Amino acid sequence: QVQPVESGGGLVQAGGSLRLSCAASGRTFSGNALGWFRRPPGKEREFVAAIKWSGATYDADSVRGRFTISRDNAKNTVFLQMNSLKPEDTAIYYCNVVNNAALTTPLFNYWGQGTQVTVSS
Repeated sequence: QVQPVESGGGLVQAGGSLRLSCAASGRTFSGNALGWFRRPPGKEREFVAAIKWSGATYDADSVRGRFTISRDNAKNTVFLQMNSLKPEDTAIYYCNVVNNAALTTPLFNYWGQGTQVTVSS
């Protein structure tokens, strides 16, 4: 198992957009459902969005209609397009393989470094 590598975070004003990427080895991502999670300052890590190998997606209520998860299976990469960002979206964002039958549940106990997203008001 190889740690995923997240990138694309940054500082953005409320209402702005960012696109996050997460890459890992083919053995890690291939055939698996993938998910994005985030840890807001002082809070527990929470589920954001997930995508199955087929492309079917599932989003948390807090981001639905604003965030879009996608994947490029040939490049073993998963993306998170974040639009209409709000200050409450400020967090460290992580990706992980998720349980295909319970998409909000990460499968691996280890996490990458994550990528920091900061939304100013």
